Amino acid sequence: MKKIIALTLALVTLACCGLALSSCQPEEEELIIGITYFAPMNYKDDSGNLIGFETEFAKAVCKELGMKPKFQEIDWEAKENELNGKTIDCIWNGMTITSERAENMAISTPYMKNKQVLVVKEENLAQYTANADLTGKALVAEKKSAGETAAQTDEYLKKATYTGVDKMATALMEVKAGTADACVIDYVTALGSIGEGTDFANLVVVEALTFGAEEQYGIAFRKGEDDAQLVKDVNAAIQTLAENGELKRIAEKYNLEDYLLVGNN
Repeated sequence: MKKIIALTLALVTLACCGLALSSCQPEEEELIIGITYFAPMNYKDDSGNLIGFETEFAKAVCKELGMKPKFQEIDWEAKENELNGKTIDCIWNGMTITSERAENMAISTPYMKNKQVLVVKEENLAQYTANADLTGKALVAEKKSAGETAAQTDEYLKKATYTGVDKMATALMEVKAGTADACVIDYVTALGSIGEGTDFANLVVVEALTFGAEEQYGIAFRKGEDDAQLVKDVNAAIQTLAENGELKRIAEKYNLEDYLLVGNN
C-alpha cells in the first residue's frame, strides 16, 4: 500500500512539474516598432488587419530573431523623441537615411531605394514642366520628412507656398480635395497609394521631375551599447532574408522588388 501511495505521489509530482515547466517557458521578447500608416508600407486592409511591405518585413526579421513584433503608431514629427523616450524600440516605416539621422540614431543596413516626387491632379499634369513657375501654387508635404526638406530647399519647389501636414496620406488628401495644388512624397508611397483602384485615382506623379539625390531606407534604433547588439542581429537577419529570397518575395507582393538594395539578385 505504501508503495502504491509513493508511486501515485511521484506521478502527481511529475505531472505538476510538467505543467509548471510548460507554463514557465520564457515568452518571446517584444520588439516595439514605431510606424505611421501608409501604403504600401504599413496599412490596414478591408478587414482591419495591418499589412504592407514593412509590416511583413518586420515580422520576418522578428521571426529570425525569435522576437514578437508589436506595431505602434507614432507621430512622425516626434519619432526621435518616441525612440529616445523608449516608448518604441525602433522606427521601421520607410525612413530615409540622412546624415543628421545617422548622427543621432543607429541605422540598419539600407534595404530599399527611394526618391522624392511631385504628385498632382491628372487634369493639371501639363502645368508641371521643368520650366514651370510654381509661384502662387499651394504645396504640402509631411512634416519632418524628406519631402518637407525638398519643398523647403529645392529651387523649383521653393517658389510655391508651402505648408507642412501630419502625414503623407494627409498630403494626398489635400491635393485630392483641391486645398493644395501639389504634394511632395516618397515615390515608393506613390506607387502604393495613387492611381487606378486606389482612393486617389485622379492623382499622378510628375514623372519628369525628381528632387534631390536617390535616397535609401533604413531602420532606426537608439545609439549606445544597450542597442548595439540588437542592430547587429537585425542586420544579420536582413542578410539571411536577402540570401534565402524571402525579402524579395515580400517586395514582389507589393511591387517593390525593383527598389530593393539587398536580396534582388
